[in-house]
Amino acid sequence: MAISDAARRNHEELFPGHVSTLARTDPELVEVFDNFAFDEVLRHGNLDARTRLIVQLAAMIGCQAVSEYRVMLGAALTAGVTPVQVEEIVYQAVPYVGMAKVFDFLHVTNEVLTERGVELPLPGQSTTTPETRAERGLAVQKQIVGAERVDALYASAPEDEQHIQRLLSANCFGDHLTRTGLDVPARELLTFAMLVSLGGCEPQVKGHVAANLNVGNDRNRLITVLTALIPFIGYPRTLNALRVLDEATLTREDQ
Repeated sequence: MAISDAARRNHEELFPGHVSTLARTDPELVEVFDNFAFDEVLRHGNLDARTRLIVQLAAMIGCQAVSEYRVMLGAALTAGVTPVQVEEIVYQAVPYVGMAKVFDFLHVTNEVLTERGVELPLPGQSTTTPETRAERGLAVQKQIVGAERVDALYASAPEDEQHIQRLLSANCFGDHLTRTGLDVPARELLTFAMLVSLGGCEPQVKGHVAANLNVGNDRNRLITVLTALIPFIGYPRTLNALRVLDEATLTREDQ
């Protein structure tokens, strides 16, 4: 099997002049993978290259693929993803993936940016203060999740768990989802990609399918995102996410 012209062209756009060592040691696998990831998968849906790359980077953080993240980060920057956008992907991963898992990706990101001559720290993107984060966070949470759903979460939480709801509003939404650098629809796609790639988060995936629909990312866009992730996260997690997506969207369409 030869690498297709489309795969070769798309690969060259992301990795100009680069010849993988695996192409010499494992040529059959590289041919299959490149034809799949850089040709066949890209025929489905209409994600622009930058959106495709940011959701793939988010997924790599979710599944802890730090070496592949480093490689694809270089490709993303080559394709026009900005340093600020890259930083926001990593920062947003913290409340969903956890700092323990994000730590290495933060350092890799800083190393790659520094190698490319980017001066750190980057301009700040925070829009809240310690005094406003809870109120602003609750407002954006209701915008994304839905006011009735958020009110129901607070109403149903036992007294000894109320602080978790408040932390979710102030920290996850107030500290992170209110930041500039990426808009809310893009951030919801990132969250969806991270949760899918983590595995075992089907209830949260379902919640963020609904959240994506609320902010304008329709079923077709979510399927296109999942298609773009298959080469990097595999079929089991993709199929689990598709099942959740079908349950959420087809049920909604039938109502």
